[in-house]
Amino acid sequence: MIENSILEIMPINLKSMLLEIKDPICNSIQEMRVRAYKPIIVLVEGKEYGLSNKGLDQVGAGYVATLQDVQAILKFLSGYSLYALEDELRQGYVTIQGGHRVGLVGKTVIEEQKVKTLKYISGLNIRFSHEVLGCSDKVLPYLLSRDKVYHTLIVSPPKCGKTTLLRDLIRNLSNGFSGFGPYTVGVVDERSEIAGCYMGVPQNNMGMRTDVLDACPKVEGMRMLLRAMAPDIIAVDEISSKADMEAIEEVLGAGVTLLCSTHGKDLEDCMKKPVLSSMLEKGLFEKIVVLSNRRGPCTVEAIEDVRKSRVKVC
Repeated sequence: MIENSILEIMPINLKSMLLEIKDPICNSIQEMRVRAYKPIIVLVEGKEYGLSNKGLDQVGAGYVATLQDVQAILKFLSGYSLYALEDELRQGYVTIQGGHRVGLVGKTVIEEQKVKTLKYISGLNIRFSHEVLGCSDKVLPYLLSRDKVYHTLIVSPPKCGKTTLLRDLIRNLSNGFSGFGPYTVGVVDERSEIAGCYMGVPQNNMGMRTDVLDACPKVEGMRMLLRAMAPDIIAVDEISSKADMEAIEEVLGAGVTLLCSTHGKDLEDCMKKPVLSSMLEKGLFEKIVVLSNRRGPCTVEAIEDVRKSRVKVC
């Protein structure tokens, strides 16, 4: 059955359709896109379906969302007060209980060259949060040595499970894994995707020794954790900028292990990006985990030891 936290933000007509979707399909739903005057699209294991009174259907035969449907979801999301979502509207998404994330699109209001808020919202993307407990079990032995956890970068194209793998690595290291650890882990969750915090409390299983800074910029967050939380490990998602690299160097200089992820097809693709290639050439990371979607999310294509196999710019 679809989780109550998702059903509770739906108007009655959409709720009744969602209730027609039975287990185990419910556990495989990745996202649901609701666009005004367009068919609702439900993504299940990479395949698109429409939504109808039968549950899942062909997209062309599915229900066409109205603007009133979008507005109703917004009302339930905000508790009938969009002012309560001021910060979330500026970021373009809302995290609800259970760690599910609702992305928003519409007309942006710009002030001083920055997005102040969204109005005339016409589309929503509800991303279903799924934990895959144990997905890091086969990877972790390659990231551990007798006395340390290696500085690790997860490289993955979109929707291939990099955040899912990172989350489970954090959980395992925080709880202790096969005689290694446990470790105190600090997480900077800039987009609220790793821990899926709701009102500051992680909705995903992050382990018993994990501290999360939710909706915090990565650079500031890494420095805050270093100053205040004495972590053994710091984990961040989707690094890419020069400022990220400078903060990472501070973390490593403090003797803290780093777990990061980034978008990329493979190691060669990363080496074409100036900031990432600089990080790799400097030896900031010791292990690279490359993912794909070849056999579903979190398919491990390679685990590379950067310092043993010399990395050169393409």
